[in-house]
Formats: sequence, structure tokens, C-alpha cells
Amino acid sequence: MPMNELSVPAEFIEEIILSLRGQRVMLDRDLAALYGVSTKVFNQAVKRNESKFPADFRFQLTKEEKQEVVTNCDHLEKLKYSPVLPYAFTEHGALMAANVLNSDQANQMSVYIVRAFVRLRETILGNSKLALKLMEVEKRLDRHDDNINALVNAIECLLDEPEEKVKKRKMGFIVEED
Repeated sequence: MPMNELSVPAEFIEEIILSLRGQRVMLDRDLAALYGVSTKVFNQAVKRNESKFPADFRFQLTKEEKQEVVTNCDHLEKLKYSPVLPYAFTEHGALMAANVLNSDQANQMSVYIVRAFVRLRETILGNSKLALKLMEVEKRLDRHDDNINALVNAIECLLDEPEEKVKKRKMGFIVEED
């Protein structure tokens, strides 16, 4: 049964996109499920077309990376028992995999996957802009804090200055005695 946009919400695709080695990637088992094939069939198709998957399209996880994704991603719990190290596919690798599979479901799902990657990029960009604005506000607040501290110090200095002793004249009449 082909998957459609209703059976695989965009949020689900975004949730299975992982961050590894500073890149956004999807694991072979997740792509295989989305494309409607087993992981074994998926990886065989990729292996037959290995020249279409340079290092920036696909890489194999290390044991440590595999353990990390199993620990952090509930949907990858079964991966813990697999002796095989999974492959991670970048956005371009995921799209290329759909092309080598060449099925209607793979072609349809690749569009949704690319859109999910684009949405994540836009979200990250939006968050970066927000972070910059927050930094600007913090700088302004720091300047305000400095100005307020300077005012408080100036007021304290004024309050701490010793009062000049003013000679007080005696008031009243001076009576001279003879």
C-alpha cells in the first residue's frame, strides 16, 4: 500500500531526521520504511549504485554513534540488537536513494522528505535570527546595567561626601558688659 501525506505526517518525518557529525541525516532503516522496502533491499539497491553515494551523501555510523542514536531515539530501540552498523543518509543521499529504488512510493516519499529537510533548515535559520536578536537585546541591557550602576555609584558618592563645616554664627544679641 503506497504511503501518502496523510499516512506519514510531516512532523513524523522531521522527528526521524537526526543530527550526526554536524549534519542532518536519516538512517537506512527509516528511509527503507518510508520508501516501502526492507532495510536489506534498500541497502542492496544503494550498494549496486555505490558510485551515486559519495561520502557527503552517505556514511556508516560508528559503534558509539549507533549506541547514541539507540539511547536517544525510542523508535530505534530494536537497532540495539543488530550486529550491523546502520548507514546515515543526508538530504541528497535520501533523494538519490529514492532515485535508485525508482518506485512510485519512493518518488512520492522523497518529495515529503526533502520538504521536511527544508522545514528544519528554515526552523534552524529562524532560530539563528532569534538568537542574534536576543544577543542584541542582552548587549543593550548590559549597557543599561552599566549606566544604572554608574548613576547609583555617582549618587552614593554624593551621599558619602563629608558635609562642609559651615561656621555657625551665634544668633542673637551680643550684650557688651561694662
